[in-house]
Formats: sequence, structure tokens, C-alpha cells
Amino acid sequence: MKLIIQIPCYNEAETLKTALDHLPKQIDGIDELEILVINDGSKDATVQVAREWGVNHIVSFRQNKGLARGFMAGIDACLHLGADIIVNTDADDQYCGDDIEKLVRPILDEKADIVIGERPIDETEHFSKKKKFFQHLGSWVVRVASNTDIPDAPSGFRAYSREAALRLNVVNDYTYTLETIIQAGWNRTAMTSVPIRTNPELRPSRLFGSMGRYMKRSAGVILRSVAMYKPLRFFGIIGMVFFALGLLLGIRFIAVSLSSGSWSGHVQSLILCGALLMIGVQFFIAGVQADIISDNRKLLEDVQYRVRKLECCGDETRS
Repeated sequence: MKLIIQIPCYNEAETLKTALDHLPKQIDGIDELEILVINDGSKDATVQVAREWGVNHIVSFRQNKGLARGFMAGIDACLHLGADIIVNTDADDQYCGDDIEKLVRPILDEKADIVIGERPIDETEHFSKKKKFFQHLGSWVVRVASNTDIPDAPSGFRAYSREAALRLNVVNDYTYTLETIIQAGWNRTAMTSVPIRTNPELRPSRLFGSMGRYMKRSAGVILRSVAMYKPLRFFGIIGMVFFALGLLLGIRFIAVSLSSGSWSGHVQSLILCGALLMIGVQFFIAGVQADIISDNRKLLEDVQYRVRKLECCGDETRS
């Protein structure tokens, strides 16, 4: 059983060594343990620190491509290196390295394919009250959107089995954390969470730098993911809202006209009623079309999974 711990890095020379020092050297049930660093276009000495420490593998981008692309590049490299389990952690030493054993245990016991570390958000001193509130709110929204019960959706401390990693597909450029949960939830991938510990803050979060910007971009990721994986439900709900408003206006127009004995008044309400009804129908039609496209995407994802499996596990597949 081979475990590879991947660490996405962007200008992490000051904190990377600390994070590496805290990683476990061996875990019961794991025969091989390797470390892979993803250098996402760092301008400092991140790569030099990684090499001096002795990491096993380094994947480098010439310019910064963002956390989501760095994460997927690491997943792809780990699969090609023969990883049976992949653990993702941060280079700022946010997560307790000793808890990696907690992450991989449900996978080793064949109880889950994805395990996400649940941080003690309310007990984390360097989280402001506002940040704690929005962390809980965001996780609740993702639970509803993904039909899962993961309590800490933004957590980047997570483990994937090889089977789950082969099926990963991230299309947004911002963060992988939310989209992968929604994807796994609707694909019915076995997923669970375990409580983990966090370390004192070494530097401010770069992903959470501006609350407004983080909320805006995260909301976009969630909406796009839901529209991608459940388009008929997404567009159908919006269409129903418009259709219901139009229907209410139509009922009001009829009631007012009957009570007044004249059908010549309130024409504006009738026009607005017709417009809302048409918009509702158009959204429903868009949902049907998007659902058909979604079926094609599922077929493409299955093809992608098979190609990845042939590339990364060719000998095992043929045997």
C-alpha cells in the first residue's frame, strides 16, 4: 500500500520546512510513504527548501495557475507514481501532520474512498467570529448542494483512495474543496469526515484574504457545480419561481376583474403575468437541454476515468 502526501505550494519557503517536519514517517498499514510538492509558480526558494529537505517528487509550474489546477496536477502525478492513497495538506502547517493516520484509516479499512478532516472551527483562536460564521454557513450550503453530511467543506486536509482520485474532475480555477464534495456527493462516492487538529497560524490565509471576495467566488463555484451536476433541478427551481409568480399575478388579474365586472383594467399585470410565465417555461426548457448535456458529460467523465486508469494502472487493468 503506497501513500503519497501532496502539498500545493505558492511562495511557501518560510513555512514549508515546518510543515514537512511535522509529517509522519510511517503509518501502520502503509508500506511506502512518499511526499510530492506542487510548486505553483513560486518566486521564492520554495523548490530549494523542498529539495534540501529531501521530498521525493516535485511538480513545477512556470507561472502561478491557482490552487485548483495545482491540486489536480498533484493528483495526476500521484496516480502516475502508483499511489494507492493520496493525502492533500497545506504548506502553511495549518493541519496537524500526525492526524494523517486518522485520514487514511477509513480508506485502509475500506469504509470510505474520500475522507475530509473536520477542523475545530469554533475553538480555532485565529479565526474571527465572522470567519467562523461563514465557514459554518458555507459548509451548510455545500451539504445541501451535495446531499452529504460533511461538516467542514472548505477543509483542504483530505485523503483519496486511488479509485476516487481517478474519478476526480475540477473545472473551476479557484478552489477544489467545494466542487469535489458536490461532485462526489452526486456521484455517490463513499465519503466521510474525521475530527482533526490544527496548528497555530504561521501566516494569513491567501484564499480567505477578503471575506467578500471569498464569498463571491465560492458562491460562484457552488452554483456552477450544482448547475453542472443537477441541471434540471437547478433550472427547474428557478423556472418554478418565475412561473409561480406569473400564475399568482394571473389569478389576481382574474379575481380583480371578476370583482369589478370589467376585464379592461390592470392590463400591466396581465402583460407581466405572461412574461413571467414565459420566462419560467424557458428556464424549464433550458434545464431539460442542460440535463441532456449533463448526460453527455457523464459519458465523457467515464471515458476520462478509463483513460486515466489505463495510463496509471495499465498493468493491473490488463491483468
